[in-house]
Amino acid sequence: MADVTPAMPEKLVTYLSPGAPALLLTAGADGYPSSAYTWAVALGPTCLRFAVDTGGTALVNLKHSGLAGLHIIGPGNLAYLVKGTAKKIKERIGAVSGGEMMLWELQVIGTRDQSFPGVTPKPFTYEWPADQRAAMKKMEQAVFSEMRG
Repeated sequence: MADVTPAMPEKLVTYLSPGAPALLLTAGADGYPSSAYTWAVALGPTCLRFAVDTGGTALVNLKHSGLAGLHIIGPGNLAYLVKGTAKKIKERIGAVSGGEMMLWELQVIGTRDQSFPGVTPKPFTYEWPADQRAAMKKMEQAVFSEMRG
């Protein structure tokens, strides 16, 4: 397993710059981990933004500790864990109808390559029902655009 580096490598930044699904990892006040699916956008090698559901455990945990990790799995055996300190950027992501998501930013303090020889994980993706697919993809792209802004 690779060592922890203080910044995201260029291939991860390139993958995350337009936006991608990720798994948000936080720890509760009881010390136990919690995970939530999210979207992430890299703004550079030491900064990325992510969405947080306003009704979930992740938000409670982030407000408590300000610490987060994002697990990213992409094509070509791209598998990374990125950790850092998080702060709220926007109370509401406008591209999400109903305003159920907030925009947070992670200042990267460590990145670990979690790829493993001989193992090829499937990239994280969202698959919506056929009758919702076009609208959801359009909304996802609007969320990514707002996150980059």
